[in-house]
Amino acid sequence: MKATLKKIPKFKNEEEEAAFWHTHDSAEYVDYSRARKMSFPNLKPSNRSVSIRMPEALLNQLKIQANERGIPYQSLIKQYLYERVYPDQKVGHGG
Repeated sequence: MKATLKKIPKFKNEEEEAAFWHTHDSAEYVDYSRARKMSFPNLKPSNRSVSIRMPEALLNQLKIQANERGIPYQSLIKQYLYERVYPDQKVGHGG
């Protein structure tokens, strides 16, 4: 542990904070020797609505596949994207 830790600045918003931590080492600001494992069982990931354009034939095929699985087509699209972005993780991400 370093003898003196730097003071974490106040941030105007999340974007400013993210930019700060992207360029600074948190070990200079946080004493990790005092860290404890925490659990947040009720914490839900935040979702953001997006709009995308896609060929109508592709959308129709997605709707058919979703109907065969008995799920909304938006859920199927999220599942496909999740599997592509996180290929080494099991689906069951709660989204």
